[in-house]
Amino acid sequence: MQPLTHWKRLLGSFVALLLITALSLAWHWRMIAFGPVYASGGVAINGYDPVAYFDENRPVAGRAELAYEHDGVTWLFSNPQRRERFSANPDRYLPQFGGYCAYAVGSGYSARSDPAAFSIVENKLYLNFDLATREAWMQNAAALIEAGEQNWPGVLLGH
Repeated sequence: MQPLTHWKRLLGSFVALLLITALSLAWHWRMIAFGPVYASGGVAINGYDPVAYFDENRPVAGRAELAYEHDGVTWLFSNPQRRERFSANPDRYLPQFGGYCAYAVGSGYSARSDPAAFSIVENKLYLNFDLATREAWMQNAAALIEAGEQNWPGVLLGH
């Protein structure tokens, strides 16, 4: 009976190791799936051109042939000049809070965003869940931005 007990302990240790490994992989997958940039299918801001928000004050769809990799995701652009400007200074054009809903981040959680629900505040791009959320966010944007800066990126762990 002694050898059987040894094998049970060994098997138990092996199962525990597998469980720890699985949990670790799940956590890492979660950080990739809900990483620092909101990206649907690996494409940031649903394929919209981040520079166009500043140039045209509206969402403009990007083109796949003008893709640029940054922060582990693909960014699309509507023309080569915008792609070049982004690649020279991405921080100037990146949406705040990784493109997650600014209202949600300011409120202590994370949520997807809609490229049509955007605002530019103090020359920074903010996206929101939808247009109604954007309107609520605009009512208290300064406080929500301040809270969001305190909450970011910790809100991703609660996703």
